[in-house]
Amino acid sequence: MPDSALSVSDITRPISPSPDPRRWSALAILLTGAFLAPLDFFIVNVAMPAITTGLHSTAADVQLVISGYAVIYAVFLITGGRLGDIFGRKAIFMAGLAGFAVASALCGLAWSPAVLIAARMLQGLAAAAMAPQALASVHALFPAHERGRALSIYGVVLGLSSIVGQLLGGALVGADLDGFGWRLIFLINLPIALVAFLAAIPLLRETRSEKRPRLDLGGVVLSSLALSSLVVPLVEGRERGWPWWSVLMLLATPVFVELFRRYELSLARAGGDPLIDLSIFRLPGLVRGIAAILTLYAMATFFLTYSIYLQGALGYSAWHAGLAILPFSAGFLAGSTFSPAISRLTGGFAPAFGFSSSAFGAAATALLVLAFPPGAMPPLLLMAPALGFIGLGMGTSMPTMMRAIVERVGPHHAGLVGGIVNSTLQVSAAISVAVLGGLFFTILGARTDAGGIGTAFAWTLLAIAAFHVGGAYLAAGLGQRKVACRALPSVAD
Repeated sequence: MPDSALSVSDITRPISPSPDPRRWSALAILLTGAFLAPLDFFIVNVAMPAITTGLHSTAADVQLVISGYAVIYAVFLITGGRLGDIFGRKAIFMAGLAGFAVASALCGLAWSPAVLIAARMLQGLAAAAMAPQALASVHALFPAHERGRALSIYGVVLGLSSIVGQLLGGALVGADLDGFGWRLIFLINLPIALVAFLAAIPLLRETRSEKRPRLDLGGVVLSSLALSSLVVPLVEGRERGWPWWSVLMLLATPVFVELFRRYELSLARAGGDPLIDLSIFRLPGLVRGIAAILTLYAMATFFLTYSIYLQGALGYSAWHAGLAILPFSAGFLAGSTFSPAISRLTGGFAPAFGFSSSAFGAAATALLVLAFPPGAMPPLLLMAPALGFIGLGMGTSMPTMMRAIVERVGPHHAGLVGGIVNSTLQVSAAISVAVLGGLFFTILGARTDAGGIGTAFAWTLLAIAAFHVGGAYLAAGLGQRKVACRALPSVAD
């Protein structure tokens, strides 16, 4: 069987007979990178007005500050995961962490919108190298009986990044320490990255794929073209009125995907090392799990539109808008804390339970916003539980979905699947902001009053709920199911 095929040993064989005694410390270091990468996507949301004022930038400039990072990060995550398999996950993680720190410093010291946009793109590239290594390393560092717990912690940390981004962004902008204002949202990364980098030297051991594959440069180019042709127009198209080039790029996406598929199959048949071993998608439940993950970050639009609702309709400051996410945060912490118990009670339906809870919470929040007068926050006794249910669902679905997907593949493909999962989340966020954000602004139209913003926010929440109902359907039965230990046919066969 060719090397690209998955075998029984790929799925069942432990990497090391004696677990690394420093594995939990190593996981904490790796999770720093997994946390910082999405954090810097969400933290900019509440700082947008301050950046616009501070750099005298246009709305299009600020959009590029967000989208430039998002596009580069999403496009190169799969490549970043594969680089860890080839050159070693510790080496790629530390290189990415160092690059992320340098880019963060450039963002914090930016003197013009153009410099900030360029630095954000560099930051996204470094994040794409750094973030996938945590998920990939779980297979190498942990024995089978601890792997589920480590994957659950990873899912919790990934979800917390969105919450902390909202809270921390509002706090730092509002504090305006020594006049640094919005710059602190980037400069705060420096001490965190420095501590993680120094700790990684003695505590993080090198791991890589047992068979060191060659880097598939053709696959990198074609996958980047396919992802770019999808993500760039989704991120930039609505803001720019869907120009002709955005439509053309979307139409070209399936062409690039098919070219990529054919190239990878041809390379596998020739005995090469494809960027993505397409045989992994034959594993039971994997495609369905990735499809469910694709609906998960519909919640990215909630954070964007909730911030607009709070600041635009209710007149909240950035700091108070950050605090208003606390009921969601409490629900998320409860969901993530009790997700193992929920998994034991619901078995394979734990991820579906999470999706259903967040759908219920989003629908309840929408009905409350519509039921009460414009410009007034619904009573806390009603609003807090509704927001809490959204958080409960996300706190349950994130760790259980991570475990359901990653435990379906063997260590040989850990870096690849880590990149695919993270890339899917970013593509999900881009699609969500483009489609559901587009719905919000379409309903809002030219209105700027509290009633118009509230109505647009409520209908967007109902659309998010619909996405998560679809996610619940796709995720049903995926949690805690063991993969059959059988060899899969190679894509080259």
